[in-house]
Amino acid sequence: MRHRKKRLKLNRLPHQRNALIVNMMKSLFLHGRIKTTLAKAKLVKPFAEKIITRAKINNLHQKRIVASKLRGWDVIPKLFNEIGPKFANRPGGYTRIIKLGYRDSDSAEMAILELVQEEFKPEE
Repeated sequence: MRHRKKRLKLNRLPHQRNALIVNMMKSLFLHGRIKTTLAKAKLVKPFAEKIITRAKINNLHQKRIVASKLRGWDVIPKLFNEIGPKFANRPGGYTRIIKLGYRDSDSAEMAILELVQEEFKPEE
């Protein structure tokens, strides 16, 4: 039974889906925002948020865990030196999805997945 297994499959095999998620996360961390379909943005968002939560703690153990999930060290310096400290005081919600409408060619719903820019100020 599929109880509590809500996950988009995007008509892809598991290894293709995992490669898609990793590549989209790398692009998000390098550029700060990516334009994609709404389904892909909703799929990538929770994975990216978990990686950013790990990047808030700057030690070797966390870097190795993130490098194993992102399959390489090319994004790690930017993630731990810029993105992690920027969200150090934020308890969550590091990304947002902005809907753009429908694509002309195939009417797929498009969206922008981006990192939140403004600083978080908790209410006192």
